[in-house]
Amino acid sequence: MLIKSIPVRTGSSNQERKKVTLVEIPTYENILPLASGYIQACAQEDPEVGAGHTFEIVSYPVTEDRHKLLEELAGKYADVYTFSCYIWNMKLVSWLLKELRERQPHAHYLLGGPQVMNHAATYLADAPENVYVCNGEGERTSVELLRQLSSPAPDLHQVPGLSFWSGGELVTTEPAPRINNLMEIPSPFLTGVFDGREFSMGILETNRGCPFRCTFCYWGAHTNSKVVKFEEERIRAELDWIAENGLSGLFIADANWGQSPRDVAMTEHIVERKKEVGYPLVVYMAATKNRPERMAQITEIFVRGDLMVTQPISLQTLNSESLKLVERSNIREETFVELQRTLREKQISSYVELIWPLPGETFESFKDGLTKLCRSYADTVIVYPQLLLHNTPMYGQRELYGLTTEPVPSDVSEAEVVVATNWVSKEECREAYWLYNAMHTIYNMRGLFLLSGYLDSAGILSYGDLFASVARYFQRRGASEVLQLITESLASLTNYDVLLSGKIGHMILSTHREEFDTVLAEYVTSQEWWSDPMARQAFEMDLIARPYIYREPVSVPDYPFSEIVVHGLDDAETFIVEVSAELARLLTEREMLDADVQGDAVSGRVMLRVDHHARQKMPYMPQRSLEHNANYCHGTVLRFREILPFVEVHAARAVQAPAERKTA
Repeated sequence: MLIKSIPVRTGSSNQERKKVTLVEIPTYENILPLASGYIQACAQEDPEVGAGHTFEIVSYPVTEDRHKLLEELAGKYADVYTFSCYIWNMKLVSWLLKELRERQPHAHYLLGGPQVMNHAATYLADAPENVYVCNGEGERTSVELLRQLSSPAPDLHQVPGLSFWSGGELVTTEPAPRINNLMEIPSPFLTGVFDGREFSMGILETNRGCPFRCTFCYWGAHTNSKVVKFEEERIRAELDWIAENGLSGLFIADANWGQSPRDVAMTEHIVERKKEVGYPLVVYMAATKNRPERMAQITEIFVRGDLMVTQPISLQTLNSESLKLVERSNIREETFVELQRTLREKQISSYVELIWPLPGETFESFKDGLTKLCRSYADTVIVYPQLLLHNTPMYGQRELYGLTTEPVPSDVSEAEVVVATNWVSKEECREAYWLYNAMHTIYNMRGLFLLSGYLDSAGILSYGDLFASVARYFQRRGASEVLQLITESLASLTNYDVLLSGKIGHMILSTHREEFDTVLAEYVTSQEWWSDPMARQAFEMDLIARPYIYREPVSVPDYPFSEIVVHGLDDAETFIVEVSAELARLLTEREMLDADVQGDAVSGRVMLRVDHHARQKMPYMPQRSLEHNANYCHGTVLRFREILPFVEVHAARAVQAPAERKTA
């Protein structure tokens, strides 16, 4: 994607102006390049720099052919190239920089972003005198660098927050003062920087900073705790620009959306613009963690406005020792349970985010944390591998906490995954990943959802112990494409890819559904508790109630049902099943059925409809790549309540007081 030059103040001819090409390499296509937009807006606003330069932004996703990108960048013959550097694109940026320097040896190159700042010794290791590193916010440093480079006698020592080689010495200047008045930064939305271009995803900042100092995170730990804000009038105007230019998605790039009371009013404004002009279609955010009531309010506003269907809850860990070590305070457990209850009552999906393995976390504490989350009726739990990020306090605590890392096998990303700590060995770390994948398949994806709840509540087997048992079985079994995918992801560290959860969902809820039915059946029938009639009933109901992730006809599982009776299909997406009154009551206890069930007076049985129709589903498109389908499936995993089947009583005589339909 190319954002063409914007006319700037006159005073020099175009031939005399220096050309600046700002390069963004995001993870996905058509994302608005906000960081480069800020730099261009600031540079154009400066009388001297704006008059002496022309600007353009080149933005392509990391998946773009690197040679095509190189040819385009080299063909710009720019005087200055700037690169936004992140963990997910740094190897690609390094390759492009090396190739460009060979082709354009007289150009200047500025690297900025959280991956390179304060790491000039690494990224300028070959002592180039035309490559620089920005150590902080990029706006002031970039503008002053352009000013000095266009001066008859450049003095880079005058550029704040810059590292560069000079006379065989690596120089780092004094840090640039933090921008405490964000209104000093002209809006790239409102000054024409982004005009005339088409974007799918908009990015918007309403503030900078974070009041928390979590040691694993760059956001608050490095940028200081003080939060500074853009003025509300400007934010509304930028939101108007995003809506009126038809951007389908909006990512609010604040560290804690919902931290400020004004965020509720901004949420309402976004919804109003959606009603008026039809955009944006969806909103993403990093939700604040210590304002659960406000976040529930914000999420409900977005949900009712058809802009959001799920609420993220970033707990990271439930282990108190770990929380102390990473300098983080969490939502209190009772508050979290109440938040979950409120969201369920409003039929709003949510997902809990955890990080493994944080310092202080053991295998047992991690397993106990998963058990607590399941007992609190968490919709979905997502576990992210711990990445060791530059410019975080934890990066300097490697030896203190025994953090062992391994690089992901990538020619694009520089991610380092923590594979052991003082509290867990490599083997235990790997076992915990298997534990989570077991949980993901049988709890998140509802493979054994009813059964796991029954075993836990009956005191037969806790959630965590069941997950551990299933994990051991998965590792022994083999000969399954689903399990092979998990095995390979752990062996290659590609489990750090967030789309893995979507790939698993794609397979076990659609393309490999029958295969996974067999895997589950072989596991449950080999367990001692299989002699329990209620366990057998719960499993059979799980086979029927496990959702379909795409809109497609349902089919009766190839399994010899003995506890429930499958009477066939009411339509292409609805099962009619006959169950015991005891199982119906279990469904009610697990909030899968909303009815006071008594059972038929003669047979004691209950007839149920299990309706898998959901308007939020997309049809399966086999012609699309696995990556494309996994992207949709991952999004669906995060809003899983939206695709769960409706379970309701089919025969009125079997209930005492039927209520509204309830999702499973």
